[in-house]
Amino acid sequence: MDPASATEYCESVLKSVETAVVADQDFLETVLVGVVSDGHILLEDVPGTGKTLTAKSFATALGLEFSRVQFTPDLLPSDIVGTHIYNEAAERFEFTRGPIFANVVLADEINRAPPKTQAALLEAMAEGQVTVDGDTYPLPDPFFVIATQNPVESEGVFPLPEAQIDRFTIKTTIGYPETEAENRLLRRRTNRDTSEPTVTTVLSPEEVRDLQSVPESVRVHDDLISYITSIAQATRNDPQVRVGVSPRGTQRLLETARSRAVFEGREFVKPADVKAVARPVLAHRLVLTPDASIEETSKSDVISDILDTLSVPKVSLGNA
Repeated sequence: MDPASATEYCESVLKSVETAVVADQDFLETVLVGVVSDGHILLEDVPGTGKTLTAKSFATALGLEFSRVQFTPDLLPSDIVGTHIYNEAAERFEFTRGPIFANVVLADEINRAPPKTQAALLEAMAEGQVTVDGDTYPLPDPFFVIATQNPVESEGVFPLPEAQIDRFTIKTTIGYPETEAENRLLRRRTNRDTSEPTVTTVLSPEEVRDLQSVPESVRVHDDLISYITSIAQATRNDPQVRVGVSPRGTQRLLETARSRAVFEGREFVKPADVKAVARPVLAHRLVLTPDASIEETSKSDVISDILDTLSVPKVSLGNA
C-alpha cells in the first residue's frame, strides 16, 4: 500500500466514524493516528461524552473484532486473559480465552480495577501475548487497547502505574461538543429508531495491517530527528518535571509523526507533524514536581512551552 492509498483509507474510516461520533475533528484524527501507529490509546473524560461509542465505532469501521471489559474493584486477571477449565469428557484442562483475545479491546474505566488486574494488561500491551500458568498465547493481529478513565471521581479508583501509562501511545480527551455539534447529535437521534447509531465497515483486518505498515516507508530528515530528541530531552531538564519522557516515548513521537504524515498524504515528515502529535503522545508520560502540581501546572502546558521555546528546523520537500 502506498501513502496515497493509505490516505484514502484513513479518510474513509473517519467519514464512517463521523456518522456515529459527534466530536472535534482533531480528536478523531488523533485516535486514528494512534491506530495507524499500532499503538494503544487512553481516553480520559467525564461520563457521557462518547468514549465507549468512539472505541466501538473505530473497531467497526476498521472491520476488527471488538471486546469490552468493564473494570471493577473485584475484577481478576483471569477475567481478562482467561483461565484453564477442566474438560471432564476429554479428561484434561483446556484454556478458555478471555475478552483480551480481540483486535480492539475496550478497557472501560481502567482505573477502577486493582493494580494486579491492571498489570494483566501490561504483557498484552507490550508483547501482543498473554501468559497463563506458564503457557504463552499470542493475541490477534492487529491488536490494540483503547482504555477509558474518568478524571473527576477519585474514590474507589487505583491510579495507573507509570509503567502502564508509558505503554499508551496516545492519551487524549473528547471534550464537550460545540452548540451546533450537539444540535446535530440530537437531530441524528430523531432520524433513527435506535438509541445507538450504526457505523459502516470500510476496511478488513488485512487492510488495517497494510495501513499500519505504511509509516515505515515515510522519510524523516536528520534535522527532524534531532528536533524530536531535543523535545524529549527538554522534558527531562524542565524544572517543573520530576520524570521526563522515556526513550520509548521519544520513539512513539517519531512513529506517530510518520503516521500523521501518512494521514496528510505525504511520504516525508514535516515539523508540523511533530508539533501536532507532541501533546497527546508526550504529556501523559511526564511526572511533575510537587510544586508544579500544587500550582496546578498542566502537563500539556509544559509540552506547549517546550515547543514554543525550541527552534523549529526548516525541512523542505527537497531535503526531507
